[in-house]
Amino acid sequence: MKELRAIEDKKLAQRHPSPIFFRKDPAYFYGYVYFRQVRDKTLKRGYFQKSLVLISKLPYIHFFHTVLKQIAPEYFEKNEPYLEAACNDVDRWPAPVPGKTLHLPIMGVVMKVRIPTCHDKPGTTQIVQLTQQGDTLVSVILPTVHEVDLFRCFCPVFLHSQMLWELVLLGEPLVVMAPSPSESSETVLALVNCISPLKYFSDFRPYFTIHDSEFKEYTTRTQAPPSVILGVTNPFFAKTLQHWPHIVRIGDLKPAGEIPKQVKVKKLKNLKTLDSKPGVYTSYKPYLNRDEEIIKQLQKGVQQKRPSEAQSVILRRYFLELTQSFIIPLERYVASLMPLQKSISPWKSPPQLRQFLPEEFMKTLEKTGPQLTSRIKGDWIGLYRHFLKSPNFDGWFKTRRKEMTQKLEALHLEALCEEDLLLWTQKHTEVETVDLVLKLKNKLLQADRERLPVKPDTMEKLRTHIDAIILALPEDLQGILLKTGTT
Repeated sequence: MKELRAIEDKKLAQRHPSPIFFRKDPAYFYGYVYFRQVRDKTLKRGYFQKSLVLISKLPYIHFFHTVLKQIAPEYFEKNEPYLEAACNDVDRWPAPVPGKTLHLPIMGVVMKVRIPTCHDKPGTTQIVQLTQQGDTLVSVILPTVHEVDLFRCFCPVFLHSQMLWELVLLGEPLVVMAPSPSESSETVLALVNCISPLKYFSDFRPYFTIHDSEFKEYTTRTQAPPSVILGVTNPFFAKTLQHWPHIVRIGDLKPAGEIPKQVKVKKLKNLKTLDSKPGVYTSYKPYLNRDEEIIKQLQKGVQQKRPSEAQSVILRRYFLELTQSFIIPLERYVASLMPLQKSISPWKSPPQLRQFLPEEFMKTLEKTGPQLTSRIKGDWIGLYRHFLKSPNFDGWFKTRRKEMTQKLEALHLEALCEEDLLLWTQKHTEVETVDLVLKLKNKLLQADRERLPVKPDTMEKLRTHIDAIILALPEDLQGILLKTGTT
């Protein structure tokens, strides 16, 4: 039963993969921290300090912080035995399959979560509320596993939200200076999240310290800063990172209903210490005109004491629509690089994608540009030209090219399956037939290894074709081919 469930989960994950910005990155781990500081006069420093850190390759920010809040307070009181019991609970959790609602027990609490898929409508939650009788044991329902409180993070500089969106989109070097690690981390994660569903392909460090191995590389003035978003708290960085082109200074994050004083963009020379006033320090001139409507909407929300969660929904929807307006023309052009399906022949290699030509793409913007879906005016052409040179475009296009190449491979497989392969073998030599069998087996292995987007019955059809061809061959060849690979 367990093996059958695993197979079904694998099929579900193949049909409904998670969004690209939500997948594991083999190069990185995420560390989720619960820090405790309690006054203790018996200690030399006068405080008891301890952290519980949960490490994962999964960017489930909200989920893992919720897990830590459930177990950390008790752990600090009961120590290792309690932590061991919590780990035993986690060991029994099922795999996080996209599209599946999970009930996850942790130390007497049951959390209900759903892992998003790439087919979910952005900006919505698909979690099922407490409707089933079996849900009466559920203690915590998480409408999202990854989103941060966007408005709370942008609140100190929300007048400049659109400019920050541009800087993140273009992969510009950016420093967030904050009074605490939690505020630094949350703000960096909010920035990375603001261009969703586009993935941020550069590096980002939610909490960067002087002990990090890249410290010298990032603080040197002999070369331009890399495409990285850094979150820092140490006052030392106000001086050593002063040469970075864009710096966001965050004060203490205000409780819901309060809003810090908003200030104009400041020049970098005005930033001398970490005590400088909150704001954005940069000489960057945005390509797009500021959308005053979203500013008024958020300001009205503050005046009416609209909850931070509701403000975040408004801001997230705004960023989403802005990103989609920007990316749709690119998606439309890239789709035109795909060869026509009628050009796919089962007896030839799959055709190649056409080359991405920047100037050809630019010409499409006049009729099918972002002006069709966005009210925002400005130099969209300049923004696209800058974006095409950025790490985010490079990562996005490589991903799209891989997906489209896999689609061509899948269509080629389907074209093969529609052929009468047994009839073909009757017109060709044994050597050519054996070569065909080996190629078909390699196609099967490739489809499984690369998770090609093939129709459910295509793989089975191909296996049937292979078996039929092998059975039509002499017995000695049958034995050899049946041992070669899997059918």
